[in-house]
Amino acid sequence: MRADARRNYERLLTEARTAFAQHGADASLEDVARRAGVGIGTLYRHFPHRDALLSAVFEDAVNDLLARARELRQAPEPCTALVTWLREMVEHASEYRGLSRALMSVTNDDTSALARCSDPIREAGAELLTRAQQAGKVREDVAIGDLLQLTHAIALAAEATPGDPTLADRLLMLTLGGLRRT
Repeated sequence: MRADARRNYERLLTEARTAFAQHGADASLEDVARRAGVGIGTLYRHFPHRDALLSAVFEDAVNDLLARARELRQAPEPCTALVTWLREMVEHASEYRGLSRALMSVTNDDTSALARCSDPIREAGAELLTRAQQAGKVREDVAIGDLLQLTHAIALAAEATPGDPTLADRLLMLTLGGLRRT
């Protein structure tokens, strides 16, 4: 990428992060371009659609979650590792209003740019889930796709109830209670 194109790309990402944090995942792309000092055509050359921009913005969080999953694979208690990682998933999904909804909508859509984020997360989570299942702590019929949908739903519920800062954790604990092997 040429130096000026790289600068435009970085400015677009910076402004998109700000816009998504302030206004949610449905923030105006025209506003993002304007704030970055470029035209909307430049934004679309770098990010052909909203999901491509969301994916690029969420990429740092995905890398953090993947690194954390690698660390947690070594944890002595597989179930605690899974719970810790799912809690962090909810926290990351809550960073940008509407991100959970966007991620939920591409769960079964491999053609979406957001699948680039979703697929590695699914694989990392599946490894943690499998360890917890092999340790006999989580029911065998639990699938990672279901857990990810639940974490997104919890993040959406917390997003809709900003006056209750403990809601996400309470819902996660309720959900995880149903996962335990009896």
